[in-house]
Amino acid sequence: MAAKLATVPRDRWRAPSRARVERIRDRLRDVYGVPVQPPHEDPLAELVLTVLSQSTNDRNRDVAFLRLRDRFDTWEAVRDAPVPEVEEAIRPGGISKVKSQRIHDILVAIEAANRVDGLDLGWMRDVPVAESRDFLCDLPGVGRKTAACVLLFSYGLRDVPVDTHVSRVGMRLHLLRPGAPFEELHDEMLALTPPGAELEFHVNLLRHGRRTCHAQRPDCAACALRRTCPEKRV
Repeated sequence: MAAKLATVPRDRWRAPSRARVERIRDRLRDVYGVPVQPPHEDPLAELVLTVLSQSTNDRNRDVAFLRLRDRFDTWEAVRDAPVPEVEEAIRPGGISKVKSQRIHDILVAIEAANRVDGLDLGWMRDVPVAESRDFLCDLPGVGRKTAACVLLFSYGLRDVPVDTHVSRVGMRLHLLRPGAPFEELHDEMLALTPPGAELEFHVNLLRHGRRTCHAQRPDCAACALRRTCPEKRV
């Protein structure tokens, strides 16, 4: 079982050098390759999909999403439907009562913001990333990770989602300050990621967290990053 990672105080923290970040990026490339995922340009679908991904696995998330799209023809129909109907549609994704209300509240809030007519979020492609991020984070239950997923996967914009896998691997490698709050982790991850490598770094750190650097009993002996990891275990 992995030992608890000790928090590093902010005044003692030194961000990793660019050379070290590049070495880790190159080693992850050797193991996992360079992911290719062109922007799909559907931010509203990405937003709902990310809400559905909370506290479940990818398979259950995808089943819930497909059931929702099969049940309702448009996002306006989802917004206007009784919440229990949305809850029934997304039930395979888990905690459907909470997620159905959150999806409803998000869609209502987008409409109420009156940025454009309807539920179109296409304007985010052409404005500063910070403006889009702030808009998303003002929606009910939407935080930095969800906003980053929408911006990165929809339009390839410069943001990096930091989920539990990315944060765990990043802190163990001391790419990110151990014990930092998620807001700081997102800022640090964005600062250290080379421009254009946002998708690659996110996906490969996530893959490493799922396959090797597990929360409990990380497989340090087989880890491709063991030589550069301050938290390696024998």
